[in-house]
Amino acid sequence: MDFMERLCERVNQIPDLLVPCKMGYLGAEESFVVFPLPGSREVQRFMDGTSEQLLNYEFAMKSKSQSKVHNTLWKVQNELENLKELESQDGSFEFEELIITDKPFINQADEQGWFVFVLDIQAKITVFKEE
Repeated sequence: MDFMERLCERVNQIPDLLVPCKMGYLGAEESFVVFPLPGSREVQRFMDGTSEQLLNYEFAMKSKSQSKVHNTLWKVQNELENLKELESQDGSFEFEELIITDKPFINQADEQGWFVFVLDIQAKITVFKEE
């Protein structure tokens, strides 16, 4: 299923995004990432193998510039809050809706001057049975 790839791709289409989003986890240097969170679940399964699922994801950004992190995640949040369509390239899912579960907030600040902010979302999608 290519949902996370399409989500990351969509975020990278936001105009004037200061740091490109990648799938994975924060690195040692400045980075902006998306990754799955625990708690995702299947809501309903149909006889043909298709299922409705709620998937939890987190966007995280790490930088020494608190304003850069804050501005980037709020820009992403505003864009995702209005997301109405996201298409699968491999036909594995159909997008239903995206819910912002936690608006951008600071998660960490360390002695070396790094700030980490996060944005949590939940996607409702229909997943088609793999053939």
